[in-house]
Amino acid sequence: MTCAETVTIVGAGPVGLIAALGLAKSGVSVTVLERANGIIESPRAITYHWSCLEGLSELGLLDDALRVGFSKQDYSYIEFATGERIDFSLDVLEGLTKFPYNLHLGQHRLAEIALRKLAACPNVTVHWGVDVTDVKQNAEGVSVDAIGPDGKVEFRSGWLVGADGAGSTVRSKIGLEFDGITWPKRFVAANLRLDFAKYGFARTTFLIDSTYGAIIVKLDQKDLWRCTYSEDLNLPEESIPERLRKFLEVIVPAAKDDYALDAYSPYRMHQRAASTFRVGRVLLAGDAAHATNPSGGYGLVGGLFDVYALYKALAAVVQGRAGDETLDRYAEDRRRVFLEIVSPAASETKRMIFDTSDPVQRAADMAKIRSLATDRATLVDRLLLTSRMSSEPVTLSRTSPQRETI
Repeated sequence: MTCAETVTIVGAGPVGLIAALGLAKSGVSVTVLERANGIIESPRAITYHWSCLEGLSELGLLDDALRVGFSKQDYSYIEFATGERIDFSLDVLEGLTKFPYNLHLGQHRLAEIALRKLAACPNVTVHWGVDVTDVKQNAEGVSVDAIGPDGKVEFRSGWLVGADGAGSTVRSKIGLEFDGITWPKRFVAANLRLDFAKYGFARTTFLIDSTYGAIIVKLDQKDLWRCTYSEDLNLPEESIPERLRKFLEVIVPAAKDDYALDAYSPYRMHQRAASTFRVGRVLLAGDAAHATNPSGGYGLVGGLFDVYALYKALAAVVQGRAGDETLDRYAEDRRRVFLEIVSPAASETKRMIFDTSDPVQRAADMAKIRSLATDRATLVDRLLLTSRMSSEPVTLSRTSPQRETI
């Protein structure tokens, strides 16, 4: 196998590892580079919408994911100020899809499952503790300079996928801008040993309020839950646990001492996209390509849809079954989907849950939410939103001589 027939992936989060799995199953040799010394366990994405589960199933990941996490259909919106509660279920999707439910699973657990699958692939190597310092490319391939546990090292391959997060080194080294905005508040994602169900919360609850807005989600089959809320960026991070305690005393007062803080992660929120998702032999996927606030759970879902489109297209190009213009179509469509669908949907969900104090706007929001519980067609259309975050299957062009990429 020549260097041109191999792929390097930077980033061993779910996007990078699942991309590696898809390529490996397609017969492509892959090298994965990760700066950390292992899978990072900080609180991050947890919800995988029904529409992205088929892709996990195709790669042999879904059954294991369901054994570790769980499927669920129930949702609830609660207006904090009035106590009004509106429930709905994904059971309306039964008969429309093989997967009429969402999957709840910490993203590090999904990464662990993918890593176990990769261990059985002889054409994949994963390197931990490797910090990329530069990326260079020409018409023949890509060179990645890095510092590993034993010092400087160079990796060569035909193609490079940057899946190294919103602060992507790959994106920076190929000179791409990360256009968009950073929200002026921070989110805090707190994992809690607190049985919210005992206090009347659905396994996904959107608590709507400009002060006490929160997204409350059950994480595992036991008693671990996630509470995500917004706060002033200027507040000191070291006092988050104390502010969290006071926040919980307001939104679930009956649970005053009935919880333990398992972990928390403060982070900035963005709506950003790289100016292009392809430069020559380098492609971007996941948060390296686009970043969104987590309201609605669209961030990693969008990254998974990137992966499903990318590994099939890239394998076809590497194996000579398609010309590299196939990768231009990947880059253009995934950027379009993010800018036209994913980012606006996440921004609107954030506004509705956390950022609206105007009573007229709040009344209009609540009227729309009520329609989800009373009008089946409206609910189905709303749930189909995430299916529109996917891309059409890649149509392979006839093999043509690869154009010079630099």
